[in-house]
Amino acid sequence: IDEITFTILKKKNLNLQSVLKDGEVLYIKEIANVSAGATPYDATDDIHPHNRFLAERIARIAGLDICGIDFISSDMAVPFNENNTVVLEVNASPGIKMHMMPAEGKARNVVGAIMDMMYPQGAPSRIPIAAVTGTNGKTTVTRLMAHLVKTSGQTVGFTTTEGVYINDVIITKGDCSGPGSSLLVLKDPTVEYAILECARGGILRSGLAFDSCDFGVVTNISEDHLGLDDIENLEDLANVKAVVPKTVSTNGYAILNADDDLVFEMAKDLTCKVALFSMDPFSERIEYNISKGGIAAVVEDEHIFVYNGDIKMEFEDLENIPITFGGKADFMVQNCLPVVLFGYLSGIDNDIIKEALHTFNSSPEKTPGRMNFFKFNDFEVLADYAHNPAGMEAIGKFVKNYDAKWKVGIIAAPGDRSESQIIGIGETAAKYFDELILRSDKDLRGRKESEIHGLLLEGIHKVDPDIKVKVVSRESESIKYAVKGAQKGSLITVFTESVNDCIRTIRHLQEREVVGEHEV
Repeated sequence: IDEITFTILKKKNLNLQSVLKDGEVLYIKEIANVSAGATPYDATDDIHPHNRFLAERIARIAGLDICGIDFISSDMAVPFNENNTVVLEVNASPGIKMHMMPAEGKARNVVGAIMDMMYPQGAPSRIPIAAVTGTNGKTTVTRLMAHLVKTSGQTVGFTTTEGVYINDVIITKGDCSGPGSSLLVLKDPTVEYAILECARGGILRSGLAFDSCDFGVVTNISEDHLGLDDIENLEDLANVKAVVPKTVSTNGYAILNADDDLVFEMAKDLTCKVALFSMDPFSERIEYNISKGGIAAVVEDEHIFVYNGDIKMEFEDLENIPITFGGKADFMVQNCLPVVLFGYLSGIDNDIIKEALHTFNSSPEKTPGRMNFFKFNDFEVLADYAHNPAGMEAIGKFVKNYDAKWKVGIIAAPGDRSESQIIGIGETAAKYFDELILRSDKDLRGRKESEIHGLLLEGIHKVDPDIKVKVVSRESESIKYAVKGAQKGSLITVFTESVNDCIRTIRHLQEREVVGEHEV
């Protein structure tokens, strides 16, 4: 008895002491369910098959895997179309306690049935995970792998140093290459495949967000962040990166760079399967691997090939892969190899792999800060996030062979790198550019600006004492300075710290000339 009962009695001019007339019926509740005091009893075995069919059909029409359907019926043992049974409501969040503990009848393990439906015995209980690490190229490889998965029709969640994405929609901006960002993807119920960039810093601070993965890609190991967090040499750095392939499940694949000694050596300690990639089609490591029935990807005669034992499959001409710039950007060609292996080993149709390679380019939208070209009236600007000697060397080799009359480089060096690394950045830049502009990062990381520039100049003048050098500290101002003084037919290469700010500055300068973005 509650307020509802008293309200009903009052409307009928009755009270708790009233006596009803013979045959009179009084409903003392407005609803009939367990929460209002009804008595639940199990009628599972009494339900007519036609009524069961109706309930299942209603659930499917409503698009619900689990639901509660309220029927009003004089007898559920009779077909619904024979006794005017009606459906009162469909509840997407039904109560299940009454089924497990009815007042009368047999208890039913509804929770167990639901779990069996959601997680069938023997079926995968987790989404596939591919993890990518290395010194250079890991963001591009991550993005291209994600593009391939999306092209295959699956919803992909991926993390990079620019943010967390579900398909191509950015969820969180910033450096998201750590385990916290990975968890954001792994916990998203819409994600069907996770591609996770795993950087050195996140691994050292918090490890990985997963206990095992299906694929572990290692791009390369080169000088970067040495002298930080007890990482004193390349071997130390390789040991950190090796955590990723070591987490690959027994039936999964570590995809390793056979051209990199430290990466190749990782294969010795693995319990998973190993696939290799190489820019050298005659690599002894590749030949030995495929002679044992292994799988590998190589570049030969400007084409990408995949070997599965003694079976050789041609995948694509580099001329048809925009991100390789017709095969002229060796490091981008190398980035494609583990992606092709990943697609092949995942069972993705070869035509879909080719389509993904054809439709992925180096635009600021697809790969921000990775080989982004911008066209001006009389010159071009290239923006790239390369920030260590190996990265700059790769860009430098591309620039050296690029058709431009005068080549300008805008460079900087992180202050927390060793003196030899900063000097090395200066040496590398001087090899490939006719003119250099020195800028500064916003965060000098423990060094004075003058000290960083002094070390860069030391390296520059070792290679070319007479090269033209200008100091313009702020990145945006250095870009404006270079554009203002650009010679006809020149190429300005910006090694950027802040990718979004850099792109914004260049596009603003473009708008002043009313010129569209250049697609290479």
